[in-house]
Amino acid sequence: MNDTEVAILGRVFETEKGDLSPAVAQAWLKLRLPDADEERLRQLSARAKKEELTQADAELLENYLHVGRLLDLMRSKARRSLQSPA
Repeated sequence: MNDTEVAILGRVFETEKGDLSPAVAQAWLKLRLPDADEERLRQLSARAKKEELTQADAELLENYLHVGRLLDLMRSKARRSLQSPA
């Protein structure tokens, strides 16, 4: 069994099943980080590429990446649900 964070969350969300209602699936597809968080993520990513992150910044970037992976899993399930025959 794969126990990476993404694998565990994938099992929680059962991303292979397309069992969300169309309304819920469409709502999940609209989920995004607020603009201020998107900008902060871009700044942190740029600083990471230059190896200029403090420990606190590195932890914050990792938090953003965790949320991003969760949103990716949710969107995957939503897309599968919209493709599934009713």
